[in-house]
Amino acid sequence: MNTFLAFYQNLGPALTLLVIGTFLLAGTVKGVIGLGLPTVAMGLLGLAMLPAQAAALLIIPSTVTNLWQLAFGGHLRALLKRLWPMLLLIALGTGVGTFWLGMDGGRWVVRALGAALLVYALSGLCLPTFHVKSTTERWLGPLCGVITGVITSATGVFVIPAVPYLQALGLSRDQLVQALGLSFSLSTLALAAGLAWRGALGGGEVGASLLALVPALLGMWLGQVVRTRISAVLFKRVFFVGMALLGGHLLIGG
Repeated sequence: MNTFLAFYQNLGPALTLLVIGTFLLAGTVKGVIGLGLPTVAMGLLGLAMLPAQAAALLIIPSTVTNLWQLAFGGHLRALLKRLWPMLLLIALGTGVGTFWLGMDGGRWVVRALGAALLVYALSGLCLPTFHVKSTTERWLGPLCGVITGVITSATGVFVIPAVPYLQALGLSRDQLVQALGLSFSLSTLALAAGLAWRGALGGGEVGASLLALVPALLGMWLGQVVRTRISAVLFKRVFFVGMALLGGHLLIGG
């Protein structure tokens, strides 16, 4: 337990409260709309700590909540058969990006994180609904996979362009939720491997990430309660506006 707590002792009480509040909020967002935990976590924690440090904290909460999301739906085999080219390129793209770019702590990493959040928010707010044809899917899926992997390795955000692409495949709601869980799970594991390779994911970081799982799961429970009482469409719009403002701030302020 001392090893688990040492990370937070080094952070201090103010940043520890920020971590708890961030994962509580991030879990709530995921509970309401089915995604957003790593995006919220990276965005808010990126205001106060290095992106690599923030990414290390989200590994366990993101993995557990995404595997939970992946486990239900009954479409896993069909989705793996359809999406394996994209998933393979996510892993390869993350590996290449980790070797080529990585989260080295430069100001450009913070700006890249802000840009990723801003693009994600604007795509959610402004992009019209479109559909990917089967012939287009053969090359667009792998392309989206490798781009997602590279962005993941540099920013810890793995929603662009994977989420808009999956939403354009014409999947049912249950299939889409499970496909997102599959993509996010692989992205998280690939990110964890990259961080470990760069020495940014040791025992202290893993222990701190494990403790961050508690507010994340509490937030997911709160989000599921909130989902029955508010409009999910309105909540998602507010979420995207908030991500756009946060992304713009990180992009400009660096």
